[in-house]
Amino acid sequence: SGDKDGDPEPYDHGYIQAMDALRALHYVYLGLKASNHPFDPTRIYCTGGSGGGNVTLMANKFAPNTFAAVVDLSGMASLSDDVAFNLQGGSFLNARYSRDPKSRSYLSPDMQEIRDLGNLSHLALQAKNANRCKVVIIHGEDDTACLVSDKHRVVEAMKKAGLDVIPHFIRKEDVDGKLIKNSGHSIGDRTALLMHYAGKYLSPKSEQMCRLIKPNDFDLKSAVVYPTKNGTHVIKYAEEGPVLTFVQNGR
Repeated sequence: SGDKDGDPEPYDHGYIQAMDALRALHYVYLGLKASNHPFDPTRIYCTGGSGGGNVTLMANKFAPNTFAAVVDLSGMASLSDDVAFNLQGGSFLNARYSRDPKSRSYLSPDMQEIRDLGNLSHLALQAKNANRCKVVIIHGEDDTACLVSDKHRVVEAMKKAGLDVIPHFIRKEDVDGKLIKNSGHSIGDRTALLMHYAGKYLSPKSEQMCRLIKPNDFDLKSAVVYPTKNGTHVIKYAEEGPVLTFVQNGR
């Protein structure tokens, strides 16, 4: 979705974007299996920076049995009022949503709630999965785009829910001019940061490499369900790929 003023659609903020990523992964996963091409289905990882970090955590939320490890670099933690409605005094990001139910850019409470990666009830549902994904967070303490206060809230909520989260909050005193260039949004070269902080969880040569221990969502072919105020978000996993729907209460 677009990210500039004047674009016809608001910024999706991880909902449809995560499903696009999961459907692409499902397509590749089935293709590899159908062609008998050798691959290790226990080593599925996801990572991204900024908006990609947000999509990474949302993809893990929507597919809680699929990733052995995910790495979020400076991603948005939620679709806050500040970002959604371009309020003053917080992040400079503007997702261009509206509070007007008649607007095509209307953001309902349910669509805002599902995008909160610190939602305790949703995190509790994530924590019930058997694969125990390792979640690595890398975020600058002086990030003025994806506010670090919101990411601290999410990390604490993940810990409370029992998720395996490893946070790395970068401070000014951590800047070395090499790996870490600043304590803001960019921090440094994201590939180098990924390998420095999370390489041991991804490399097959490491004793700490993360693997899935149970079937993933694609093989389980079940549904992942997240209730919100006025309904339920359902991600159904079937042969044709994952499909996301919102079912309003009473329907």
